[in-house]
Amino acid sequence: MGRKKVPREGRWQAAVLACGPGAVLSHRSAAALWGLLRDSPATVDVTVPGRGRAGSGDIVVHNVRHLHRDDRRRRDHIPLTSVPRTLLDLAEVVPPRQLARAIDEAERLRLFDLRMLDELCKRSKGRRGLRPLAQALSRYRPIAPLTRSDLERLFFEMCEGAGLPQPAMNLSVLGHEVDASWLDQKVVVEVDSYEFHRTRAAFETDRIRDAALQCEGFRVLRVTDRRLKSDPNGVAKNLRTLLDA
Repeated sequence: MGRKKVPREGRWQAAVLACGPGAVLSHRSAAALWGLLRDSPATVDVTVPGRGRAGSGDIVVHNVRHLHRDDRRRRDHIPLTSVPRTLLDLAEVVPPRQLARAIDEAERLRLFDLRMLDELCKRSKGRRGLRPLAQALSRYRPIAPLTRSDLERLFFEMCEGAGLPQPAMNLSVLGHEVDASWLDQKVVVEVDSYEFHRTRAAFETDRIRDAALQCEGFRVLRVTDRRLKSDPNGVAKNLRTLLDA
């Protein structure tokens, strides 16, 4: 008879136990246990503080001098690195796109804590993962707050600078007030900020309005305040494509 397949949680726990006291599941394996990565590698990542220890078989050992107490957690009875420490470790072993997906998933699962990540980075000088992690976290940093009128003015100026037709601002279209519109081309633009959409009610209202406009043949483009500031040329290009169509 063949061997009975051991669940991955069993393999993870056995790997941590095999590496001795103080060992914790880490890197891709910890990310999988936290639910930040969909797939986990066949090998098991384990971080071991103290003296150097070699891996064996399917266990990849990451030796560290010391593991801060804030970097330790326990999930499903398995010792593992905290979510911030897991993300920093991931930044050294996965491509930027996969790291960004893991951070997005941490936020979706309400495991993301920017303050704790910043504290971890301060005490982790010299880590190779600091730079890619900082780049991935840049879109989570708050930007200078803008009022709705400021956003609309910025959008209008962007249209002027790109040589686009002037939009009608704050017009009622099919009973819905929209930020900017080109009625002849049936194009509507909504300029969004995260601060304006922090409630489920606001999120749902926007989707209902978008659906109503699209049912009448309008094309709706949503532009975030961050993108309007960081990539106005990209916004203008998208908008020109819609207007020309």
